[in-house]
Amino acid sequence: MASAFDVVVIGAGTGGYVAAIRAAQLGLTTAVVERENVLGGTCLNTGCIPTKALLEHAHAFKVAKAAKDWGITLGEAAVGLDLNVVQDRKDKIVKGLTGGIGLLFKKNKIEWIKGSARLLGKGTIEVTDAAGATSQITAGKEIIVATGSSPRSVPGISFDYQRIITSTEAMNLRSVPRSIIVLGSGAVGVEFASIFNSFGTTDVTVIELLPRIVPNEDAAVSELLEKSFRKKKIRVLTGTKVTAAANKGDVVEITAQLPDGKTETVSAEYLLVATGRGPVTDGLGAEELGLVMERGYIKVDELLRTSVPGISAVGDVITLGDGAHKQLAHLSSAEGILVAERIAGHAVRPITYDHVPGCTYCDPEIGSVGLTEAQAKERGYDVRVGSFPFGVLGRAKIANETEGFVKIVAETKYDEILGVHMIGPRATELVAQATLALRLECTVEELIRTIQAHPTMSEAVGEAAHATHGAPIHM
Repeated sequence: MASAFDVVVIGAGTGGYVAAIRAAQLGLTTAVVERENVLGGTCLNTGCIPTKALLEHAHAFKVAKAAKDWGITLGEAAVGLDLNVVQDRKDKIVKGLTGGIGLLFKKNKIEWIKGSARLLGKGTIEVTDAAGATSQITAGKEIIVATGSSPRSVPGISFDYQRIITSTEAMNLRSVPRSIIVLGSGAVGVEFASIFNSFGTTDVTVIELLPRIVPNEDAAVSELLEKSFRKKKIRVLTGTKVTAAANKGDVVEITAQLPDGKTETVSAEYLLVATGRGPVTDGLGAEELGLVMERGYIKVDELLRTSVPGISAVGDVITLGDGAHKQLAHLSSAEGILVAERIAGHAVRPITYDHVPGCTYCDPEIGSVGLTEAQAKERGYDVRVGSFPFGVLGRAKIANETEGFVKIVAETKYDEILGVHMIGPRATELVAQATLALRLECTVEELIRTIQAHPTMSEAVGEAAHATHGAPIHM
């Protein structure tokens, strides 16, 4: 094993492994220190990929249960779900993708050093393997910290990983629970609420401390999702604080303080805590080395440099010091590429964080990019908006997925599009068009003149542009 490299990346998640590949492509000798037994980090192993696999199965199950509507005969027996088969297929998908990263490492001559890393200064890293043995490696040009994040709870609630669980345990359940409480209504929370509701869990409760679910989305999106959940018999409690949770053996019992100040006891087989993720820096030696930290996150500048020369950081572990950094796999990858290219001497530009798309794969799906209507007004823009429902579209009717809308937020002076927010069929795919529009500083008029193919879901984007100018064609 070599001990000296141009670049050493700590962490092999979507920020780390992408940074390593890009650095190697640019001719830099590169190593990755990763203490888990697999590459890919949270996203590939316990996050994005496995949860989306479960959601895809949920969608297939929904279609199968409506087989008669499609003229498909499946026999007399009721359509059922074998969760063991679902889990096995999910695991196969994950294994294939993580194995693919290993092949990319070999192709690009990246060395995987298994163990936990500790920063010693002057480009030196101490690595401790699973047996406790230590060794040292050096980075001649740069160290990139990409250690990611892990689930965190709230005061008064501790994980026991049996009944009070994280998303990791939830995604590996081998039987469909009869009841589950989901604490937190961000992307993770509402996705699992959709999964279990679709799989047949009879009692799903979503609890959110803030006044509305998916609170980072445009208010109109939150409103429609809550309405959709209630229609599916998912109980939604907003403005509600969980003050205690206890494993009673067969159930978890929680105490919830409602908006009116009253308390309610709610029981379920499982409590899934999905209240966010915290940075992973344990044992890294970041503070001892002098890296400036903020609430446990590593503070970086606009080009992802830390306060210590020769050390950069990307992904969920960082803060830019101006509010929450979006914890998104695709953003981590973009940051990894930026850092690798900067180290290699390429001219790079800071990421425009307003242009980072967000996708939530609940049912109905959510896709968003840019400013919400409220954010645009807070920044002083003279705002105009336009919305168009999917239900009017022929393609949506054909697919029997008519719930939702596309909403465009624009400013009046230059007609520039500031944000696009959608909830409904294929929203996580359609948001790519909106992201490109913001990247190119597209105006509403330009989007109106962009011809959308017919019949497609993307027609809703074009129609929303027409609506922003007050003249939707089909509404």
